Parts: sequence; structure tokens; C-alpha cells
Amino acid sequence: MARRKIQLSGGHGGSWVISFADLMSLLMAFFVMLLSFSVQDQEKLNMAAGSVQNAFGIAAYSSMSGMIERRGNPEREFLKHVAPEEIAADTEFSTLDRPEHDAQGQEANTYSDERTEVERAAQFALAAASLKQAWQDLPEITAIAENIVLEQSKDGLDIIIADQLGRAMFPEGSKYPYELTRKAIAAMAPALQQLPNQIEISGHVAAGARFDTPRYGKWELSFDRANVARQILEEFGLTGSRIRSVVGRGDAEPFFPNDPYLAANQRVAIRVLFEPPPVPVDLAL
Repeated sequence: MARRKIQLSGGHGGSWVISFADLMSLLMAFFVMLLSFSVQDQEKLNMAAGSVQNAFGIAAYSSMSGMIERRGNPEREFLKHVAPEEIAADTEFSTLDRPEHDAQGQEANTYSDERTEVERAAQFALAAASLKQAWQDLPEITAIAENIVLEQSKDGLDIIIADQLGRAMFPEGSKYPYELTRKAIAAMAPALQQLPNQIEISGHVAAGARFDTPRYGKWELSFDRANVARQILEEFGLTGSRIRSVVGRGDAEPFFPNDPYLAANQRVAIRVLFEPPPVPVDLAL
């Protein structure tokens, strides 16, 4: 009788060992994780939590309660004196606060100059533009454009009609101007009439002028030329009440003080006077 061989099948006999080792590894990792959470850094945990909240758009909400003090609280026997907090200047480079610049919109005051100074500059700029436009309407006046000077002074706008080399505004020793000079003066009258300002007219002559008659000298000639300019202005539309004064200054105030004999010192000056308002423009009733 043949004897059967009994074969032990050990192919799956050691698989439980591998599973047990895996279980132990997982348990070890779990306990290590628990240990790491138990000794965590609270500051780093807050940072991590804040990052997560910001990532999901979660904002913390906090409500702060105020302190209301009234007479009779046991902590104090008197009311709390609250002093206004000192406000810093407008900029970090400024040493003076300007509350008038806080307003916005059309009424905002964003300039440092006085309001009257700003209005004055705008007013005389408009006057100069009106006069130039009046002269441009007369093409022949361009021939004497260099003889007409507009200057702004502290007292007003000066319109100077002066002699230049090779071209005079008045004949020698005569109080009556040339025709082009008369047209230039006449063209000013409508523009000056539209302005509310008073007018001063002064005549000047150059030093060293000679006169045939001793009774008629530099003072008489300078005044007569200024007075003729007044007559022309009134003839072409300027109201007489608008003229404050007509004076002859002789050669006392040369246009070029370094050379009083220069021909340009012989001139007629028409000044549009600036007058400050009777009350401050910023006065609030």
C-alpha cells in the first residue's frame, strides 16, 4: 500500500504578521500625532487658524462696549473732564494747520493768497484782454503796437502810450497826438467803460526838452497831453465821472530812470485803479 505524503501548505501562514506590523505602525503614528497636538505652539496655531479664516473669507466680529460716566459713580466724585485731542497739521511737513482748506466743492478755498488779490488778478487780466481785442479790431493800430505797453502795478493796470525810436506819439512840443495815437486812445474808451474801476491819466515828458516860450514848459505840456487823452476818452464813450484825476508830471517820473533823456520817457499813462472793497470779501454776517 502506497503511503501518501502529507504536504503542509505554509504559503499563507505568515500573513498575519504583516497585518499586525501595519497596525502597530498606524497606532504609533496616531499616538505621535496626538502627542504633537498636545505640545503645540499656541501662537503658530492662531496664525494658522487666521490664515484659514482669511482664505475662506471669515472675518472675526467683535463688539466693544463704551464707558459711560455720570455723576454719582463710586469710582469718581466728579465728572470726567474731556480735553480735545490735538489734531496734527495738514501734512507731515506743515507746521500750521489751515482749517479753511477743509471745505470741498465749488466753495473750497485751496489757495493761500488773499481772495481780493486773486480777484484783482482775474479782473485786470480780463481788462487787458478786452483792450487788446479792441486794438486788434483796428488793423492800423498794429503799426504802433510796440508803443503801447500794458503793465500791472500795485495800484492797478497801467496803459502806457510812449514814444519809441523812430516813431513818436505826439508831434514835438504839441499837445495833440498823431492820428494813430488818437485812434488807439479812442479804442480804449468802450472797454474802460465796461469796467467799474476809476481812471487816472498822467502826462510825462523826457528830460532835456526845449521850449520856445518860457511860460509854457514841461509841466504845462505834460498836463495838456494828459487832458487831451481825457477828452478823447470821453468823446468815444467813457463817462467823465469815471476819471479820478488828470495830472502832468513833467520829467519827474521817467519810465527809464537810468536814462531820463530817452524818448520812451515821453508818454501818456492811463491807469485803471484797483480799489479794495469797502468791507472784506470774506466777511460773514
